[in-house]
Amino acid sequence: MYAVFSFFLSIHMLFVTLAGQLLPAKGVPAGEKAELPLYGGCDPWVIMYDGAFYDCRSAGNGVIVRKSDTLAGLSSAEGRVVYRAPAGTAYSANYWAPELHYLDGAWYIYVAADDGENANHRMYVLRGDDPLGAFEMVGKITDGTDRWAIDGTVLTWKGEMYFVWSGWEGDEDGEQNLYIAHMDTPVSIDSPRVKISTPTYKWEKRGMGVNEGPAALEKDGALYIVYSASGSWTDDYCLGMLRFAGGNVLNAKSWAKCPVAVFTGRETAWAPGHCSFVRVEDVDYIVYHSNVDKGTGWNARSVRAQPIRWVGKTPVFGKPLPAGSEIELP
Repeated sequence: MYAVFSFFLSIHMLFVTLAGQLLPAKGVPAGEKAELPLYGGCDPWVIMYDGAFYDCRSAGNGVIVRKSDTLAGLSSAEGRVVYRAPAGTAYSANYWAPELHYLDGAWYIYVAADDGENANHRMYVLRGDDPLGAFEMVGKITDGTDRWAIDGTVLTWKGEMYFVWSGWEGDEDGEQNLYIAHMDTPVSIDSPRVKISTPTYKWEKRGMGVNEGPAALEKDGALYIVYSASGSWTDDYCLGMLRFAGGNVLNAKSWAKCPVAVFTGRETAWAPGHCSFVRVEDVDYIVYHSNVDKGTGWNARSVRAQPIRWVGKTPVFGKPLPAGSEIELP
């Protein structure tokens, strides 16, 4: 207990000390200059595979994938519709936050979808042989409760796969928690869900108590889950962080929450959230959405990227760069 307390006391002081600073990482790979925001959109998911960058985005009732030789180039890359849902199914509408993963020799997209009613949102899996080719619907991925679920991601740790997502405890809206379960294959869960985070602090409850958009971040044996907190429609949307303290990944007590938000808004970069991470030459970049103007909610989100810094085994994000900033990206 003392070790956990000491860790978060030190990380709290680090965030307080560096809160007003921008934190360029050391040794950033040479690249091209880009102006922020990079492009319009939300819930960015970017990966690097075989020297190319891919991003994945929703398209109403389907999914679009883009490919570029550079991270900045995704803004002008051609989008390919890799899946379009048929009408009249439980997964025909409201595709949210798709993620593209390469697992066990095949490509998978995890995406939330419903039949037109938000209460029926569940996580689904698509499978394909080519990230820019056609994907097929495999089906729903869920634990035994089969409750409301969005923002699913895959965490790979010590050779095992785990599914992490945002969901409701029961059958009614009002609070979103983070859950984790073990995966026996890329398309199925074989354990009960475990709640590893629930909105606790004031910065997680503005607008509504929300923990969503989990993204795994790992370096040198240290494992974190970075997530979005508070209502995504508010200016107070921000990022929080869980630290894996060791032991069983499926034990809620193995996860410790940082008591302060780790990435918060500023002028021309309000409501930063729903991030992904991409590593290039040992430098980690955070890709996220935010708003240029206050009070614009879901209507004007745009995507940005910037390097993060590691202090020992602790990631430090600094502040989101303001709109109009020029940054070198790989």
